[in-house]
Amino acid sequence: MTLIFAHRGYSAKYPENTMRAFREAEKAGADGIELDVQFSKDGEIVVIHDDKVDRTTNGTGFVKDYTFDELRKLDAGYKHKTLLKKEPIPSIKEVLEWLKTNQLQCNIEIKSSLESYMKIEAPLIGLIREYGLSERIIISSFNHYSIVYCHRIAPEIEIAPLYAEGLFMPWIYSESIKAKGMHPNHKVAPNEIIKAAEEYGIQVRPYTVNKEKDMRRLFEIGCSAFITDDPVKALKIRKQY
Repeated sequence: MTLIFAHRGYSAKYPENTMRAFREAEKAGADGIELDVQFSKDGEIVVIHDDKVDRTTNGTGFVKDYTFDELRKLDAGYKHKTLLKKEPIPSIKEVLEWLKTNQLQCNIEIKSSLESYMKIEAPLIGLIREYGLSERIIISSFNHYSIVYCHRIAPEIEIAPLYAEGLFMPWIYSESIKAKGMHPNHKVAPNEIIKAAEEYGIQVRPYTVNKEKDMRRLFEIGCSAFITDDPVKALKIRKQY
């Protein structure tokens, strides 16, 4: 069965990378969630996609210039006028604590920056181990040095390279860095690449799959999983297969 990962939570309807979006994804029936992590000024691992807070919150400036307490005062749901209360930026600890209450898988994308390069991996892995979630976490990044380092210090946690350009025999590359999966942009993951990778034993989880025709293509070929903003839409279509 093709698994459905909610991209930054149920982000088609709720504020991305917030506990509300994650809880709504679980409630909808998603098999997993995808989220992004980076450091605050004082070294807390926080869940936010962009280097800056401008797009997703009512603040301005770089995440790295805010302490965790300052980030918590921002509203990550301010653009969603129907929400009745503020949605804060979560820490990864908060997410991991919540994951202990369910069986969801979680794809953690490490956002690579000069400030966090080769610094965030060890503390992140320490927390994953502390919460006993190594078997349910996939660590991905566009910075493949980062995930290779993760594998070296925590071989029990799955890694998967993110990529947006066509690669020749990406399953061979994934195997070479000890990855059990690969996360291509769906536009560079034609059926023959997906089938070849999965026959080789590498799971393929394309991102960000939001159009019905793209979802149907992946369901029809039995793709391992895909990452979508709209898990409800994906689940309705999956029921037909």
